[in-house]
Amino acid sequence: MADVRLTVLGSTGSIGTQTLDIARERGYRVGVLAAGRNLDLLAAQVQEFQPELVSVDESVLAQARAQLPGVRVIADPSEAATVPADVVVNAMSGLIGLPPTRAALEHGQAVALATKEAMVTAAHLMWEAAKKGGGRVVPIDSEHTGVYQCLTGEDMADVAEVILTASGGPFREGPADLSHVTPAQALKHPSWSMGPKVTIDSSTLFNKGLEVMECAALYGLPMSKVGVVVHPQSIVHAAVRLRDGSLKAQFGPTDMRLPIAYAIDAAPAGMQSPGDVRGARRGGEVGRHLGWPLLGHWDFYAPDLNRFPCLALAYRAGEAGGLAPVALNAADEIAVDAFLAGQIGYLDIPRVLERVLDDTPAGELSWDSLTQTDAWARARARELCATSLGGGQA
Repeated sequence: MADVRLTVLGSTGSIGTQTLDIARERGYRVGVLAAGRNLDLLAAQVQEFQPELVSVDESVLAQARAQLPGVRVIADPSEAATVPADVVVNAMSGLIGLPPTRAALEHGQAVALATKEAMVTAAHLMWEAAKKGGGRVVPIDSEHTGVYQCLTGEDMADVAEVILTASGGPFREGPADLSHVTPAQALKHPSWSMGPKVTIDSSTLFNKGLEVMECAALYGLPMSKVGVVVHPQSIVHAAVRLRDGSLKAQFGPTDMRLPIAYAIDAAPAGMQSPGDVRGARRGGEVGRHLGWPLLGHWDFYAPDLNRFPCLALAYRAGEAGGLAPVALNAADEIAVDAFLAGQIGYLDIPRVLERVLDDTPAGELSWDSLTQTDAWARARARELCATSLGGGQA
């Protein structure tokens, strides 16, 4: 992919900064940057890449315009997502990443997607947007990019099972009693360096549950065909088992620049509907230092759903469909924040999620119902965290 032009949404976060590492290494142009409130890092990125347009959080819009003279600065990432580009990398976490994804797809953009909430909470709405505007999607998460590579050249009708691996987080071997786990303990992930929300979700295996839902949505699979195995070494990222019994696996080092680079390469010929998998011509090497030997001991074993009920709740929400994934995702954000603030105990996280899921009203998913359900679930989760369910005790 020569003379590639990128839009990077969420440029100051982990995925965003690693995307810019790839742009720097490969000589890609960056036409648009969208960030939140980290203006110091954004200013350095603007100075290096000289984008034509920058988007920031509305709360710092005036400050950004003063700090970035000569650059057009706006507060709408959806507008930024529609500026013509070869690939739009969307690394905006949470529901704020949905409108820019929708806008990009409706404007025919190729989207390398790291915003898992887009497919977890709004899958069919995203596919409708892609169909409407001609946009394409390729996932960035290492597991989903691994599945994409394994599925290249295969007929989806021949897929018996997709298998995602999980490191198991900091509590895969102990302690036996998780009721006294502290935020500091839960934030000590053994394999990955991530933000606090994702790290806590990894410790409860809820993040893997989100990935299961995302995988089912991306590849048009029932939840029962997406399995999870715990693999502490984090070498194998994903595997696909075909009906004839053969198994294809994708593995690599724990460096996100590889899946990001592949997603950028693949996005222009990416998916317009679930399972519309096409290959990619790789744009070039990503750092010689990422080489590694295939040595050592590898472990694979089933996750303990009694110990990690958040994963089971994700399967339940994904199978229910409709508004359930929206509510579960929203409840988890509130519960994790409450745990990090010391307002509830570690084991209260799945309890809050289960109660919210039990109370979620039935209904069809639309853009309006998504917004309404998200607001309702957050309010309900806050109520639960403030009652005797929480209070810092499990």
